[in-house]
Amino acid sequence: MTDKRVWFITGAGRGMGADFARAVLAAGHALVATGRDPDRLTQVLGPSDDLLTVPLDVTRREDAEAAVRAAVERFGRIDVLVNNAASFEAGFFEELTPEQIDRQLATSLVGPMRVTRAVLPVMRRQRAGHVIAISSSAGLGAGFEFVAAYAASKFGLEGWMEALRAEVAPFGIHTTIVNPGFFRTELLTEQSTRYAEPSVADYDARRAPLLDYWRSQNGRQTGDPAKLAQALLTIASQDPPPRRFIAGADAIGTAEQKIADLQADIASNRALSVSLAFDAEAA
Repeated sequence: MTDKRVWFITGAGRGMGADFARAVLAAGHALVATGRDPDRLTQVLGPSDDLLTVPLDVTRREDAEAAVRAAVERFGRIDVLVNNAASFEAGFFEELTPEQIDRQLATSLVGPMRVTRAVLPVMRRQRAGHVIAISSSAGLGAGFEFVAAYAASKFGLEGWMEALRAEVAPFGIHTTIVNPGFFRTELLTEQSTRYAEPSVADYDARRAPLLDYWRSQNGRQTGDPAKLAQALLTIASQDPPPRRFIAGADAIGTAEQKIADLQADIASNRALSVSLAFDAEAA
């Protein structure tokens, strides 16, 4: 192919990341596939001259720096970074332990920051690159009940990405936030989801149906991750790529409801809001 790029994907050994990785290789691109278990990466993706598998725990700075060095030594550049690695600490905020919240933020917010910090010097030297962050409907102004820690990590991810966009654009580096709805990945499996231990009796009546709901969704999500992988290839090839890609009809519904809610909030107190400037004489 004429437009062969070097992709760097975190969490490429499982779930959505594995679908992204397979699609990138099938399209003829070079791939740096990273994950905590390099043997699993090899098993999932198979052998390829265009593939480099590298161990990377996104919570470890030294792992991120070593993975980027290995990528540049092998391929000479990094064109597309996909911050995909994630986990899910579910439960009511009061019942989530501080350790669970720290773990969620370390994986889904600080982790992407750490990997991107290691990649940006490479992209700045190239004066080109594309940083893609896999967020969620839970990061699109939709802080659902029972996902406080996860939503906090995704809200933070989006705020950081919005600011980063302005900072790196002068170097020819683009950024895209991807907001998937419910896709049939491994996020809700026992390997990726940890639930808070019950500790506050006031939540007892609501906890059981929420636990049943989240556990029942595993394997029943309507979104096809293989199709999302193809969509990712499409938006990465656009010039310029989109600032945000809302993935799935359910995610669009969430976004449209958020827009409507914001408009209603503005309208309900518009007069009070615009009355807050200094009076002309006082100014």
